Amino acid sequence: MEHSRTKVIVTVGLLSAIAFVLMYLEFQLPLFPSFLKFDFSDIPPLLASFALGPVYGIFVEIVKNVIHLPVSQSAGIGEVANFVVGSIYVYTVGIIYMRSKSKKSAVIAMVIGTIAMAIAGSVLNYYVFLPLYQKIMGWPLSAIVGMGKAVNSHIIDLKTLIAYGIFPFNILKGFVISIITFLIYKKLSPMLKM
Repeated sequence: MEHSRTKVIVTVGLLSAIAFVLMYLEFQLPLFPSFLKFDFSDIPPLLASFALGPVYGIFVEIVKNVIHLPVSQSAGIGEVANFVVGSIYVYTVGIIYMRSKSKKSAVIAMVIGTIAMAIAGSVLNYYVFLPLYQKIMGWPLSAIVGMGKAVNSHIIDLKTLIAYGIFPFNILKGFVISIITFLIYKKLSPMLKM
């Protein structure tokens, strides 16, 4: 029992460290506002969620974002957003997959998790995160919308920023993260499982 607990702690720590490093390998995608950066740091939490359970996926999300806080360029708002939205994704996927562990259920779980992440990310950005950027960072809404309009002429206000920027960005991110995880999980699962 003690050996298993130690192995879980080591696995979560290792996946968190990898996730933290992957946060630095971020890049901007065409057609999306410059403040939306794509990275692969949700792969390790998703691997943890598959191998150990959804709660461990959330642990990896927490650790990677706490470690990233000292170098935050968003007064911690970006890390909170990354944690909350990422946790919704990995928890949704993990909880569905735990009910029936098969390739088919993994695919279904990742599709539902991606949709949940995109919806949650849209609602939370509209009501919580973007207002926090305005209040704490002093970014006017017009400047935030302007970053979206600069790359997509359909973005003219907060609602269209969500509809044409944040929602499709999270769908694309979930799709890419899901495909990569699906391709590598089988090879890594013996090392990740207890």
